Amino acid sequence: MATEVTIIGAGLGGLALARVLHVHGIPSAVYEAESSPAARSQGGMLDIHDYNGQIALEAAGLTDEFRSLILAGRQAMRVLAPDGSVLFDKADDGTGGRPEVQRGELRQLLLDSLPAGTVRWGHKVTGARTLGDGRHEVAFAGGGTVVTSLLVGADGAWSRIRPLLSAVEPEYSGRSVVETYLYDADTRHPSAAKTVGGGSMMAAKPGREIFAHREKGDTLHTYVGVVEPREWFDGIDFTDAAAAKARIAREFDGWAPELTALITDSDVAPVLRPLYALPAEHRWERVPGVTLLGDAAHLAIPNGEGANLAMLDGAELGQALAAHPGDVEAALTAYEQAMFPRSAEAAAFGAEQGEDPVQGLLAAVGAKQSR
Repeated sequence: MATEVTIIGAGLGGLALARVLHVHGIPSAVYEAESSPAARSQGGMLDIHDYNGQIALEAAGLTDEFRSLILAGRQAMRVLAPDGSVLFDKADDGTGGRPEVQRGELRQLLLDSLPAGTVRWGHKVTGARTLGDGRHEVAFAGGGTVVTSLLVGADGAWSRIRPLLSAVEPEYSGRSVVETYLYDADTRHPSAAKTVGGGSMMAAKPGREIFAHREKGDTLHTYVGVVEPREWFDGIDFTDAAAAKARIAREFDGWAPELTALITDSDVAPVLRPLYALPAEHRWERVPGVTLLGDAAHLAIPNGEGANLAMLDGAELGQALAAHPGDVEAALTAYEQAMFPRSAEAAAFGAEQGEDPVQGLLAAVGAKQSR
């Protein structure tokens, strides 16, 4: 297949696609809005699952390199009650199928595996249109365009490519998270560090949850979940870090102080992240020459599957294109027929977890370990 694949978005899914295409000798160009790989923080840790994310990395020929990034001990999991009592505590014995890595390091691994010049930085997409015969034109801020006969939208929740296939837009899920960080935790925040333990920790009651994990460099990264309408958060001034931390902490009055310290003792200003989602059954009719992967295709509230599914989407799309040389439509059809039910199942499972976070997490741990 001589046609260059045009990929919009240099996240994990788009890069996995580019890498698998490269393995099979298929050229691609990845257009990314960010100005460079270091333009912004790439987030925290990811658990890479043996039933999807690791399969993608194997298809990319990067299993050994991936293993060098694994953070030992981070598969440990604790579930606490709001009063701090322990409901579940499992050490990392090295046999789990969901090893943790830093997202930024995994992204850099994929970037380094591509030929120089594959990623075109500083290309923010402003729109795309169909030209006919399976061709599409993508427009960039500043006036540039590219015309392609094979376009893949890997550009996340607010994809500029999705409208070519679907009129559906993400809707607010009714839940937001507030991110906090505690640095040098063992020495500066020992009580919180002991509570989180060596891996991940969760405490929850309906509508309120605290999820924290121990990242590289003795950092505690916390996601404070609050179920409230989007407008509820408009009453909090997140430009005033102290006031914002105090206001969010009030939602956890009566919780153990070592848990609320993950909010009040944050070493950075808290960051609000409203959670949006596409319908679990989101899909589209086949449109020649274009498809989607990752959050662009199946954005869901965080359930531990998003990055893994995006990479598997990318790997399977790359393999489908390699398996159908000269027949792009057969490849895209095969890819979408596998992707649609897989993403719907993951979204539905995540929604079930959200109804009762603690029981959902315990069920998820058991389900994933049994696969």
